Amino acid sequence: MIGLISDTHGMVRPECAKALAGVELILHAGDVGGEEVLHELPTVAPVRTVWGNVDPAGQPGLAAEIELRVGGVTVHVSHGHELGSPTPVALVKRYAADILVYGHTHRALVERIGRQLVVNPGAAGPRHFHYEPSVARLTIRDGTAEAEIVPL
Repeated sequence: MIGLISDTHGMVRPECAKALAGVELILHAGDVGGEEVLHELPTVAPVRTVWGNVDPAGQPGLAAEIELRVGGVTVHVSHGHELGSPTPVALVKRYAADILVYGHTHRALVERIGRQLVVNPGAAGPRHFHYEPSVARLTIRDGTAEAEIVPL
């Protein structure tokens, strides 16, 4: 199982550890907001992170995007701001991976478009807009992926 998190903006809520307990890897979809996050999340599981529009491009430990293969499927992670206002349809048009993970909008969603699964874990940091803080859990079995939003 893979934990998905985004838009921490310098804050790791205490509920994150419980919501992500047992995952083998955490993928952070950007807007980390500070090194404290990069020190705290690895106490739960190994972390791979992309930078978002509030993070300095080129910051050590943050990539522009992540491409990996897990359990027979491909996963692409980016913050989404590279598309301006990211939507599942825009992401599917731009990236060919089986699973597309993004952040930026702070709006949690899981949507399947054709063969692709698009996941925004929502914002796990300080509350912005009117969205409830959340993360997501991604399960991959036999080449099939499912994601669940976990409110914090």
